[in-house]
Amino acid sequence: MTDTVGHHPPTTGDGFSPYVPPSESRPELTFRALLLGCLFGILFGAVTVYVGLRAGLTVAASIPIAVLSISVLRALGRASILENNIVQTTGNAGQSIAAGVIFTLPALIFLGFDLESFRIFALALIGGWLGVFFMIPLRRQLIVKEHAQLPYPEGTACADVLLAGERGGSFASRVFWGLGLGGLYTLFQNENLLGAWPSTPNYEPRWLPGSALRADATPEYLGVGYIIGPRVAGVIFSGSVFSWLVVLPAIHFFGAHAAQAIYPGILPIAQMSPSDLWAAYVRPMGAGAVAAAGILTLLRTLPTLFNALRSGLRAMRGAASTTQPRRTERDLPFSVVLCGSVLLVICMFLLLTFKPIPGAQTSLAANLAASLLVALFGFLFVTVSSRIVGLIGSSANPISGMTIATLMATAAIFLVKGWTAPAFGALAITIGGVVCIAAANAGDTSQDLKTGYLLGATPWKQQVALLIGVCVSTVAIGITLNAMNRGLEEFHAMNQPITPFWTLQQSADGVTLEQQHFSRRHFRVRMADHTERTLDGADYMLLNAIGSRQLPDGKYLYDPQTGRIIAQWIQGIGSERAAAPQARLMATVIHGILTRQLPWGLILMGVFLVVAVELLGVRSLSFAVGFYLSIATTLPIFCGGVVRWMVDQAVARNGGTNDAEETNNEISPGSLYASGLIAAGGVVGLLGVALRLYESATGRYDLLQMSPHNPLYHDWVAVGMFALLASSLFYFARRPLK
Repeated sequence: MTDTVGHHPPTTGDGFSPYVPPSESRPELTFRALLLGCLFGILFGAVTVYVGLRAGLTVAASIPIAVLSISVLRALGRASILENNIVQTTGNAGQSIAAGVIFTLPALIFLGFDLESFRIFALALIGGWLGVFFMIPLRRQLIVKEHAQLPYPEGTACADVLLAGERGGSFASRVFWGLGLGGLYTLFQNENLLGAWPSTPNYEPRWLPGSALRADATPEYLGVGYIIGPRVAGVIFSGSVFSWLVVLPAIHFFGAHAAQAIYPGILPIAQMSPSDLWAAYVRPMGAGAVAAAGILTLLRTLPTLFNALRSGLRAMRGAASTTQPRRTERDLPFSVVLCGSVLLVICMFLLLTFKPIPGAQTSLAANLAASLLVALFGFLFVTVSSRIVGLIGSSANPISGMTIATLMATAAIFLVKGWTAPAFGALAITIGGVVCIAAANAGDTSQDLKTGYLLGATPWKQQVALLIGVCVSTVAIGITLNAMNRGLEEFHAMNQPITPFWTLQQSADGVTLEQQHFSRRHFRVRMADHTERTLDGADYMLLNAIGSRQLPDGKYLYDPQTGRIIAQWIQGIGSERAAAPQARLMATVIHGILTRQLPWGLILMGVFLVVAVELLGVRSLSFAVGFYLSIATTLPIFCGGVVRWMVDQAVARNGGTNDAEETNNEISPGSLYASGLIAAGGVVGLLGVALRLYESATGRYDLLQMSPHNPLYHDWVAVGMFALLASSLFYFARRPLK
């Protein structure tokens, strides 16, 4: 009998023999391994922010990082397998931190506050380090003692990749093919770059008014769909089919005869496009559906939660007294873990007190309560997350459900205390954000430590690498988040008279004036006829609408001389191109509890939709996410799932060779190529965002963009090119690895 990585029965005292024996010492925590890991952490952290804000999904980065590390270090000279493990450990921290950040902190935008790079860095650092520190005392219990019971699938697969590289396997070329072809495709497809053909082909059938069929045909969505597989991709797409091809036409059919706007819409339904209907009516339904599905997922894991908490407490009691003389058993000292955790909680209090969110000053008592809630919920859900990923993997970890539970409990406490001002909404999302980041990082930390345990790594060196990786990647994550918010923004021209802002403030309409001038020297405004012109922003002021019956939620440029709104400022995060669905859901939960002003009818429709889906025997979270997302996102993801199904069928027809086994795990040729597509779409897409920022700063627009009148600018060309990219995925997925 052999274990997962092909070793013979154990001979050591703890019942397992790693690949590198404890008595053997190999290069591990080297400068080049840390440097390469930090570079990968920055790269994949930025890519995760880009893809996650757009698709609402993230994929694990440890395996593509391991593959690239093997190739790069081999080119630099003989590399130890433990060095490659440090590279993937350091780099993977960027992906996990980015996932926790994008699921929560963009909610500050939806609550009317600005994102600050320093604040994102500080909160991500506190949450990421708490995730590592809280996980360390659990390692011996979860990774060592329960080795046979907790497989940690991503960690085990990553160990397989590193062992294959050690034995001479070479499959990095598959990732590089995905990077090259995906990058070339994105250069022509992305509207911020050449934009040779439409980035989102669109069809709105006249025979079904209110509906739309569109696809944001990007390589990263195709790759995500391939990796998550046909079943999950199909369930996600079914949610979008129901919302865009059933619910939206039904709303239009029954509401088009109403002469007045129906709340929460601000226009008569007959005048609303499918995107307007989706934003006004389906999003609140989707928020209720995702919240209900997340809570149901969390309730389903309650037995595991309690067992994990009990095991974690036992592990912590034994951590201080256990001596660990062997190299493969040495964690960071418990005193370092305890002091570091306490220091992080103190830093949280100091940050909230001396560097509050602008316009969100809270009392010392509230800041102290927030810091203690971070420690309480952080320890609880780090323990739960570390155990759950051992059973079902990081991709199925119910982070959203844990975060929603944290936010609901926090907002309920604030409501009881009478802390209902907008500042406390910002404080609640700060608490939820740190807890979400800690839980997400703890799950991936557990997978990394499992990989190290199988290979014979030194735990404390991995833990140091994780702390360094968190530090470096958080800088890139904050910069990327703000860059996307600016680079994907749009200004839509308006000419709407509005009640003077001081009257609005007194009438509690939900519109408040930010006491500042709009500081841009120039910006481009899209007119009603889709042409654009440049305006000077020096004399305009900002209106921030939340819960208003006159304006949709968002920011507007107000001209005090004419008393009119001249443009709507659609920020990049929250737009259809970067929907940030989880963060919008978090903002909806907080705002609804604190203000008790939500379209409860629509939200409850989403809740009962999830109940119906659960009664049909379908796991509702994927369906709810698809219902919430735009069909432009889920359709290309579904196409990736279809390619995966075609590959599996082709392999099955060939008699189920070794390739068939590969298509069902994390290191199949198709998964590696898909990882390259995801990385290419993210990296080249971020180059397009950087170009937009440069154009905005210099006033020199359309530096690369091809004219929409070029012969390729047709929807059928976009569909054909995406089909060619999907064909390349099918081709490379069928070619066996060397």
